[in-house]
Amino acid sequence: MTEEAPHLLTEEMDGILVTTLNRPDKLNAISREMMDLLTEAVLRLRDKADLNVMLIRSQGRYFSSGADLRGGSRNIASEANVAANTASKVRENHRLNLNNMQQLWDEMEHVEKPIVVAHHAMCVGGGLEMSLSCDFRLASRSAAYAFPEGLFGVLPASGGVSRLTRLCGPHWARWLIMANKPASAEMAFTMGLVHQVYEDGDFEAEVMDFCRHLAKQNGEQMGAAKVAIELCAEVGRDSARHVERMANSALMLNPDYIMGMEAYLKGVGGKGG
Repeated sequence: MTEEAPHLLTEEMDGILVTTLNRPDKLNAISREMMDLLTEAVLRLRDKADLNVMLIRSQGRYFSSGADLRGGSRNIASEANVAANTASKVRENHRLNLNNMQQLWDEMEHVEKPIVVAHHAMCVGGGLEMSLSCDFRLASRSAAYAFPEGLFGVLPASGGVSRLTRLCGPHWARWLIMANKPASAEMAFTMGLVHQVYEDGDFEAEVMDFCRHLAKQNGEQMGAAKVAIELCAEVGRDSARHVERMANSALMLNPDYIMGMEAYLKGVGGKGG
């Protein structure tokens, strides 16, 4: 019997941890193995000082068809269906089972380094929930988005409703979740779901250029910005201004900032002399 290839591939280049969903024959459905490997990758990004950015991409007809619901004994559906005969048990299963989806999506959102996801094709269900926890979402013109959970009479409840509503507002959340309608890449850009849409032929090169650009940014500033932006989204205007000041009070004591400003001012002074 031929040994199955890893469900997630990883490589490091130019300070970027490149991860590739590697189940094209299964439409890159998210298996338990894929979740385990993705968790390892996120922790590697968090803990390795020479890694500045993480890229999540895939190949095949789908970016991801969502959670693997029929992949044998180690699929995610088997964990979701742990005996739940009360509403509270269903809620606990969502929080604790589903192979720790909620916990991993939260860690991706909280790690103080940028995570980029690149959608070359259809992204649905759990794949879209994962993407909503990333910092940057880039799309090719062939990408599209949907939450098919409504076909089964349920909600995308591993961050799908909450993160989508926060990012795009209730107006577009109703379109994808209540109406159960898909969105093209251009529509996703309009609703604020993706940051940029690229032509298919340029997509891979544009994505890598963007990741290399991020990798060159100051790591302390990137981490502080990620935390500050999340906090500012949650609090009122006055409190948000306090968040800005608190973040800069640390950043402006950073030797990188001090040396950079000194060099800049010397350069300006030299030009003006």
